[in-house]
Amino acid sequence: MMTRTIATIALVAATALAGCDQADHTIVVGPPGDNDVVATNADVQLPPAIAASKTYRCADNKIVTIDWLADNKTANVRTEKNGTPTQVAAAEAGQPMTAEGGYSVSGTSTASSVTIAVAGGKAQSCKA
Repeated sequence: MMTRTIATIALVAATALAGCDQADHTIVVGPPGDNDVVATNADVQLPPAIAASKTYRCADNKIVTIDWLADNKTANVRTEKNGTPTQVAAAEAGQPMTAEGGYSVSGTSTASSVTIAVAGGKAQSCKA
């Protein structure tokens, strides 16, 4: 019985080794000329990081969350805790940020209150 087990193991090992190809293998990632694509995409810029996240209570008692981005020209506004954010933007830092659909934010991430209008509503004061 022991001899059969050893013989079976040796036969399996020999079969596995016989299947190995001894030739060199070159692994190429991507299509030929892929280095050209890397050079073309060299000036891709990452989006700004979140500088601060604050939750505000507005005059009408609504809760609004704003993720202020590090470029000081954009922010993400959420009217629901896990809702989809709406990005508001300004041409220059310090200017009011707006987005389609009637969204606007005036203020900075360091201020204790900002003026916010969401989804076409009127602008109102909101406190952090």
